[in-house]
Amino acid sequence: MTAAPATDGRFPVPAPARTLRAMDDGAQASDEQLMLDWVSGDGAAFEQLYGRHRTRLYRYFLRHLRDTALADELFQDTWQKVIAARAGWSPDAPFGTWLYRIAHNRLGDHWRAAKYRPPAPDDGDERAARIPDPDTPERQLSEFEQRRRLQLALDALPPEQREVVLLRLEQELTLEEIGTITGVGRETVKSRLRYAMDKLRAGLGGTDREAEAS
Repeated sequence: MTAAPATDGRFPVPAPARTLRAMDDGAQASDEQLMLDWVSGDGAAFEQLYGRHRTRLYRYFLRHLRDTALADELFQDTWQKVIAARAGWSPDAPFGTWLYRIAHNRLGDHWRAAKYRPPAPDDGDERAARIPDPDTPERQLSEFEQRRRLQLALDALPPEQREVVLLRLEQELTLEEIGTITGVGRETVKSRLRYAMDKLRAGLGGTDREAEAS
């Protein structure tokens, strides 16, 4: 049995962060074990995989596209491709690497079909820097400004550098996994990440080098 999307044929975009955290906290099996269970016919295993990865995957597309409609479209397409290709997944391959390879390829297909990268929508900052859980208005404003500045700094990066930063910082993938996803060697990934982090620090004033660790 394969878990089905919503009745309209679409996968729901991420729910509020508090709900998602509760779902993630209850998940114990590894991604790879859940994938094996799903391939064997356990639809509930897919639900757990989807619950674990949907927020970060959606954010990956939103950071690149800054358009909720496009992010949703590619998000839907990626999960449909995951379902269609699940039989070809190898237990030797981490599920996250496999998932983001599909997402990376789908994003590349989008840019090639578009022939150019359209300008971000006027409300792109609000779309890409949504506040997940309200607290005080002052804290909301501070968090929004930080996310807005980060998004502007990411927009200024070359596409290949932005890609490795997002995969490293937001998806928490290793350099080797990022290399597998993007189709380049580890040293190339490390070089792109180093240049990208230097540019982000210049724009944001950060000093942490943890993201570049092997």
